[in-house]
Amino acid sequence: MINLLKEVARGKRGARDLNYEESLFAAESILRQTASPAQIGAFLIAERIKLESMEELEAFVYVCRKYAHRESRLEQGLDCAGPYDGRKSSFIATFPTAFLLSAAGLPVTLHSSASLPPKWGITLLDIIHESGIKSTALGRTNAIAAAYESGVLFVDAEKWCPPLGEIRTIREEIGMRTIFNTAEKLIDYACSPFIVFGIYHNTVFDRLSRLLIKLGYQRALIVQGVEGSEDLYIDRPTRVYTIEKGVAALDIIDPEVLGLDTTVPEVHWTSQQQLETAEAVLQGGGHMAFNNQTLLNGAARLHLAGKVNSIEEGLYTCKNLLDNGEAWSVYMKWRGALLGSKTGAIGPV
Repeated sequence: MINLLKEVARGKRGARDLNYEESLFAAESILRQTASPAQIGAFLIAERIKLESMEELEAFVYVCRKYAHRESRLEQGLDCAGPYDGRKSSFIATFPTAFLLSAAGLPVTLHSSASLPPKWGITLLDIIHESGIKSTALGRTNAIAAAYESGVLFVDAEKWCPPLGEIRTIREEIGMRTIFNTAEKLIDYACSPFIVFGIYHNTVFDRLSRLLIKLGYQRALIVQGVEGSEDLYIDRPTRVYTIEKGVAALDIIDPEVLGLDTTVPEVHWTSQQQLETAEAVLQGGGHMAFNNQTLLNGAARLHLAGKVNSIEEGLYTCKNLLDNGEAWSVYMKWRGALLGSKTGAIGPV
């Protein structure tokens, strides 16, 4: 590991990208913790300064997948890859959108962990805990059973990929974004053919699109979304890269063109406020901005997965599923399945 550190830690001008084999060794050394905490921290900071190459990212994704449980028996659908450091100032639309998509016949995987740096925001796991579902009910067996019941799989990442939990303390002490902030989002726990992936800076569009093509997704949508998430904005256009058949193309999804442009109210977001807003939307109500944002994200993702012929068609489909209560019914099935397991009758795996 010390030899690899000498290559990546020579400063902005002197550092070089590792090749794939070197990157595999580095990832193994970190996730198995054969490297010391000091070496791990130094490597992660050096990579942050240098900026990760596509080969380095690919190797770290490969090793993360190697040590993760990946459930290929579920019906294949869409992976929603949002930031594990959470949200500070925006609605997490991907949460209600997941149940809307499942109601439309598209299985969905959501994944998260307890909040991480650099943002330390509200995460999907925080919202789920707010709903009364305890950590003890989120083991693999229970999560998979709930997915069979509802079409929505929620993955507590550090239960499904334990080495991520084992290096959490180091990441917290570093306090900044590392290569794992990207790699952990691409573990693809349900072996999904489709993915929607959130980014913060448009400078990574090209690198991420080449990586997703290399990882073999049938179709992908890279979204420069709200707070770096996979959620499309509802009050302004969103830049996206659409990937299909190995080709990536830049596009703009504009809510105004679709008649959905809505001013977003200022909200002091808490986990409880996120949950209450999501549940209101799933029942066909809530503030129009958050209702429309869920509709737009649902429509774009249905279109990505080939369930509808256009985003416009997807909007009609999604609105009907919210209005007739089918999306809410899916959410209640999913939540009920996990609440019913919290006594330990099935127990975490």
